[in-house]
Amino acid sequence: MKPPSLERSDPIQSALVLHPDRDRKDAVRRPAARLAEAVGLAEALDLDVREALVAPLRAPTPATLLGAGKVAEVAGLVEGEALDVVVVDDTLSPVQQRNLERAWKAKVIDRAGLILEIFARRARTREGRLQVELARLEYERSRLVRTWTHLERQRGGFGVMGGPGETQIETDRRLLAERVGRLKRELEEVRRTRALGRQARRRVPFPAIALVGYTNAGKSTLFNRLTEAGVLAEDMLFATLDPTLRRLRLPGGRAAILSDTVGFISDLPHELVEAFRATLEEVKEADIILHVRDIATPESEAEASDVRRVLDDLEVGEAGGQRVLEVWNKLDLIPEEARSFLTARAENDRGGAAAVSATTGEGCERLLRRLAALVDEGPLLTITLAASDGEALAWLYRHGRVLGRNEEEGAVTVKARLDATALGRFERLRPQAAAAAAAE
Repeated sequence: MKPPSLERSDPIQSALVLHPDRDRKDAVRRPAARLAEAVGLAEALDLDVREALVAPLRAPTPATLLGAGKVAEVAGLVEGEALDVVVVDDTLSPVQQRNLERAWKAKVIDRAGLILEIFARRARTREGRLQVELARLEYERSRLVRTWTHLERQRGGFGVMGGPGETQIETDRRLLAERVGRLKRELEEVRRTRALGRQARRRVPFPAIALVGYTNAGKSTLFNRLTEAGVLAEDMLFATLDPTLRRLRLPGGRAAILSDTVGFISDLPHELVEAFRATLEEVKEADIILHVRDIATPESEAEASDVRRVLDDLEVGEAGGQRVLEVWNKLDLIPEEARSFLTARAENDRGGAAAVSATTGEGCERLLRRLAALVDEGPLLTITLAASDGEALAWLYRHGRVLGRNEEEGAVTVKARLDATALGRFERLRPQAAAAAAAE
């Protein structure tokens, strides 16, 4: 029961991209910027975007989202240009999607479906493919209504295949539920394997640093610049999906583990956020989070707000007591007179930001020095634990920088650095051990 999709081997399909502007007073993005992002998503799926327009939307219509006049106008454009696909940059209900396909006589893909299609194409690892397939099936659950009309015209995208009738719908639901259950069990196995890998890394006293950011902010380019890795980095939305880990050499010869994760985007489908929780556990376990921002775009603050919202939903970052350093990337695209101002502003931001160009390398040495200082924050403590207290020992590896460990009869003595936040948490976790700790 695999749904058809827009595969790369298919002929390039012509498309119209439409952004419904809901005229929300609390909107932080301009409609033109939202439309440009939707066009970028469509082009990332190899669609040939012939038309792009913003449709003012004061009140959504239950049957078609858009009003009758706008539906008729788009129908004329689709017929006149002989377009194959219409991308609606909003969430469509199954009924709305079906009605618009009938009215426009073309495939209709909403924002969630478009992002899911991109993720399905870009996932390379087994874990990534499992996560995307799970998200796609969760998305399909509410769209089984289309099986009633599939004989009238086979639709592309995520149409579920099967005969019409109540029995077929129930069969589809059962098969979907069974497949979802299998995928969740397989992902649980992957999660256990990943957890074992993290445990092995904790035994080595290397701090973990995770890159997060809006899609196309330059995370992979920065990752390559800092670690000399060969991760795909293109001027394209969601160029890479699967997490990558490399050793990072900090000034003074210290080492850290740097991880590159999937990029975020506004209105990220709920199914994808849930499916990618396993991947984002790398962010949860990080000692330091680098929030990479495209400082050259007028939408930089809005994009940063979207990233913070997802991090808060996942209870990571500042909400989880982790240190977050903003990296203002793409300095090379800033005019010369504004570049020095941004650099000075970042340095005066109380340690909360660093200005760089991942493309040219400008500011990267300063960033590495900042990371080295963050890693070595806090006094060097000598902490004695009972040999049986593996939980506290693991916690120190996770939240501090363990520089030495000595095991004697019935006790383990650890030399570690803890910042103020981590030290406070350790005092609550093991008050007696914290009280007896000696600072050097």
